[in-house]
Amino acid sequence: MAITFYQKDATIYAVQHHEQENPQDTSKLEWLFSNATHVPSPSLTGRFIGPRREMITPWSTNAVEITQNMGISGITRIEQFTRVASDRTLFDPMLQALYRGLDQTSFTVARAPAPVLHVTNIRTYNLQEGLALSDPEIDYLERLAAKLRRPLTDSEVFGFSQVNSEHCRHKIFNGSFIIDNCEKPDTLFALIKKTFAAHPNRVVSAYKDNCAFIEGPRVEQFAPVTPGQPSLFETREIDTVISLKAETHNFPTTVEPFNGAATGTGGEIRDRMAGGRASLPLVGTAVYMTSYPRPTPLRPWEQVIPPRPWLYHTPAEILIKASNGASDFGNKFGQPLVVGSLLTFEHLENGTLHAYDKVIMLAGGVGYANRNQAIKAIPRPGDQVVLLGGDNYRIGMGGGAVSSVNTGHFANAIELNAVQRSNPEMQRRVHDAIRVLAESTDNPIISIHDHGAGGHLNCLSELVEATGGIIHLDQLPVGDPTLSSKEIIGNESQERVGLVMEKRSVPLLHQVADRERTPVYLIGEATSDHRLAFIDRTTGETPVDLDLDDMLGNPPRIILCDTTCKHVHAPVTYRKDHLLHYITLVLQLEAVACKDWLTNKVDRSVSGRVALQQCAGPLQLPLNNLGAVTLDYTGRR
Repeated sequence: MAITFYQKDATIYAVQHHEQENPQDTSKLEWLFSNATHVPSPSLTGRFIGPRREMITPWSTNAVEITQNMGISGITRIEQFTRVASDRTLFDPMLQALYRGLDQTSFTVARAPAPVLHVTNIRTYNLQEGLALSDPEIDYLERLAAKLRRPLTDSEVFGFSQVNSEHCRHKIFNGSFIIDNCEKPDTLFALIKKTFAAHPNRVVSAYKDNCAFIEGPRVEQFAPVTPGQPSLFETREIDTVISLKAETHNFPTTVEPFNGAATGTGGEIRDRMAGGRASLPLVGTAVYMTSYPRPTPLRPWEQVIPPRPWLYHTPAEILIKASNGASDFGNKFGQPLVVGSLLTFEHLENGTLHAYDKVIMLAGGVGYANRNQAIKAIPRPGDQVVLLGGDNYRIGMGGGAVSSVNTGHFANAIELNAVQRSNPEMQRRVHDAIRVLAESTDNPIISIHDHGAGGHLNCLSELVEATGGIIHLDQLPVGDPTLSSKEIIGNESQERVGLVMEKRSVPLLHQVADRERTPVYLIGEATSDHRLAFIDRTTGETPVDLDLDDMLGNPPRIILCDTTCKHVHAPVTYRKDHLLHYITLVLQLEAVACKDWLTNKVDRSVSGRVALQQCAGPLQLPLNNLGAVTLDYTGRR
């Protein structure tokens, strides 16, 4: 492997080849990089900000494909670096690193994959890795190890913590609440489901899939006659269901707002894609709740409470970066963000502070599916487990568990490592391949799940939950060769979806995926033994081999004890002659003020099918005979 460099002002393009670059390719690349200059030296001196060497960026994946379409062969990676003057230059440590010089080792990672670890002390391992396991859960795993007569592996303990986290299995919402020494008859989840039980109305599917479905209209579908091949389009009437989904991404948005909100939006879209036997997303929504952002000292209600030090980002930074991330993913994927909500709040009284210190970011959306594809089918032994999407990297590790505790509970490195990075372009390719199958007259997808928290282990265990399955670890795509088995199984990187389909349908999927440039991998098969095993045929290791009931069906129920707190608030006092002043202040609140700073920074009709814009212009307040005053987000005139 050799790396050549191209320079355009302060930007350096590093191009990795596995064969020698020829002069014709050099001129093509200079043109591609906006007339950059080829640097003949094998190394560059100075300081540079660029992507972490361990992870190939989505930008690189697209750039390499462009060079292939230009007839340039042998390029494996292209990354951008920016020359900087000082080590103190700010950069995103989640995505970037500071390099003191660039050379032929700039993409080299000197780290060997860690071997499978057999965990003999689960309690210590839980604290070390930030798995948020409760004492009853640790006792359960210790009994399971005794039953199996072997220590559990790191992949099994890690996987259990993610699969049974609040994010994935709602262990808190399904827990038993004891309040004032009285056990409540219903869990929080049972209370939520009561509405559906009492009034199912037009609900087709709820609380058992990646999204909910309600009865939709009969529509005219316009789709190719023959999927996967050049074909005429035809119109066909189909009965539909409307998909509905909302998902919080509070923890990652608090820690890393842009990628936290972007992957919240992306994950919610994938959930709608993976509803039933395939569903198609249409539009998205977003909700943000933070403490007061304090954009200016001129807002008196924010000055009553002293500003606090923040562990990661200020509320103002979160509101800006999170909304950027959610909108960025939607735009790049091709889903408009059409409606949302925003609330900021703090209140200090009687020594108690109430505030949204752990940010609330709620991604939601609506889509549709063919009515006869709204319910997943049951896999049969021999059905193939297939993966669509990108490579595995050491990111998004343990996000399900970390989201179950207070932000800052674990070490900084654990929390940062638990946040994903978004790749909307890859997710769009996956969507386009799924859409071809979903719109065909005979959809070959038996079951489908997206890769959320817990990575492959969570997604694939749900795919074969009714039957069991074998996953070939050596068939999973690896972008970082230093990953351990646990990291390959448990990471949450590069937007992916898992499918189960009959073996005879796999060639059609390959045909469709090749056309849509969607990576596709045949990674396992369904069995009939109700076990889940990850087997590495190259090393002979089996990092996961558990009965699915032990992994999913028998975890102890969490018990939460609390007492009722009665807060007595002072009565509201006001002056009638200050009413206009009060209205002026209310109009400055983020929940009330103009939302142009949220709505007007992206293409709100990216799909071309948005009939009504969610746009609110500046509010004008008449002031008697003084004319009108226009207030912006900060409340300035």
